[in-house]
This record gives sequence, structure tokens and C-alpha cells, in this order.
Amino acid sequence: MSRLRFSTAREVFEAFPDLREFVRTPPTTEPPLTFLARLAGGAEPKEAVGFCAFILPRREAVWWAAQTVQRIRPPGAAPDPGLQAAEAWVRDPSDGLRWAALAAADAGDSEEPGTWIARAAGYSGGSMLATHPVPCPPDLTAKIVRLAVLVALGRVPERDRDAALRNCVEACIRLVDDEGGRTKS
Repeated sequence: MSRLRFSTAREVFEAFPDLREFVRTPPTTEPPLTFLARLAGGAEPKEAVGFCAFILPRREAVWWAAQTVQRIRPPGAAPDPGLQAAEAWVRDPSDGLRWAALAAADAGDSEEPGTWIARAAGYSGGSMLATHPVPCPPDLTAKIVRLAVLVALGRVPERDRDAALRNCVEACIRLVDDEGGRTKS
């Protein structure tokens, strides 16, 4: 079964109107992966990161961001508690691990991509507060995942940034398309 929830790029923008803040390219009736490929090869390839974050379901978006950031991190970097908490939630998306990811984000360094990915996991559903029910907005995980990936890409040396961004988008496509879910134009 495909992980792709939309038939056209326009449907993604209709489901998430705030996406227009991050992707200025006008939506089309192209299949989402065709539109994504066009964004990645366009004048503003960073728009592709935002589109990736919104086409993926929340859990997959957190996984995609965590794996992207892991690949970008320098070899030998210390373990990142935020990334570890987010990955634990992806493996077992229980409410307890969602709250643990949010706790790791609250305790983490706000300049670290892993902290933001843990926050994305924490705000993936359920209540935003432990004391009373405040539902998470449906696009909050995507917005936070986008931020985390862009922060990580900003740390990549400029000479390697285009390749890292391309790898990031290709990882999203593989995640969506791993079971033949790619929509042909």
C-alpha cells in the first residue's frame, strides 16, 4: 500500500493551506512526486524539503527527518537524545513515547535538529498538554520537521549542500515509493 495520501500536488496545498508559506511555486494537478521532483530541480530547491514534510504522514515525516539528520551529522558526533527519543517513538508510536519525545525536546538544545525532531514526534497527535486536552494542529509535525531538516542542511558545508539536499529529497521519495506508490504522470 502506498504511503502517498494525495493524488495531486494541489490536493496537498488544499489539505495544508499554510504550505504556501514554505512553497511559493504554484500547485498543479501533477502527481505529488512529479511536482516534488520539479521543486528539487527548480530555482528554490529548499521548497522541496517543505513539500516532503507535508506529503508524508506524521510518523513517516518524523522518521524521514531523523534519518536525514543522522546521515548529515558528522562522523563520531555524540548521541543526540532528541533523535533517540524521536526514533523510539517512530518504532513504537505509543502516547508514553510521544510524551518522552516531547520531554527530550523540552530538555534539549533548541539549536539542535534532533531537538526539533523530538518536538515533531511529541506534537504528532493527541494533546499538546498533559494537564488538559489541547489537540495538535494537523500540520504542526510537518512544519517542525521542515525546520529540523533545514537547520541540519544549514550545517552542511556549502560545497556539499546541494548533494545533501538532493539526498534528503530522494530519501523522501524512496520512503513514499517503497511499495510502488509512485504516481506516474
